[in-house]
Amino acid sequence: MSYPNQNPYGPPPGQQPHYGYPQQQPSPYGPPYPGGGMPGGGMPGGGMHQQYPQAMPGGVKAGRVMLFVLAGLNMIGLVLAVIGLGSISKASKSAGDYTTSDSIAAMNVGKGVLIAVIVLIVIFSAAAITLALQFANGGSGVRIGAIIFGVVNTMASLMTFPFGLVHTVLGILVIVFVSKDDGNAWFNRPRY
Repeated sequence: MSYPNQNPYGPPPGQQPHYGYPQQQPSPYGPPYPGGGMPGGGMPGGGMHQQYPQAMPGGVKAGRVMLFVLAGLNMIGLVLAVIGLGSISKASKSAGDYTTSDSIAAMNVGKGVLIAVIVLIVIFSAAAITLALQFANGGSGVRIGAIIFGVVNTMASLMTFPFGLVHTVLGILVIVFVSKDDGNAWFNRPRY
């Protein structure tokens, strides 16, 4: 049996006859869709197969390191706030009878503000350390938590500008590195 426009012995083994149409070469880039020639790769629901990173991407590692750096800077601020609280307490005790009621009220307001600052520093430090430790195995909740932490940290540091400039920059970088595509792929990878 012979095929049109072919030799009398038929097509080479493993090839289909082309009946006058030019033979198409396979693409060096593989099929147009993952899993074969069908959109969705033949997966249930038409979902595309996505490759997930096996190791933590560099941007995510950088975001994690920045969270640890923010926690360290917060600890330095905590030490300074406790020292400031101690000096206010000593000043109020040593002033004794020579202080007016206005200066006592100002010292009490200063103590209250420093106590509030100390509480906020402890909360921010604990959140930064907890989020950074969860980067290795955390899911999308850790990613969202890191983004929220970065936003709140940036907003709080803008209130102390220019002293909080380092916190502002690090908070923005945490948001950027965690929000990138490789960060999204890392936090949304399947965990077994």
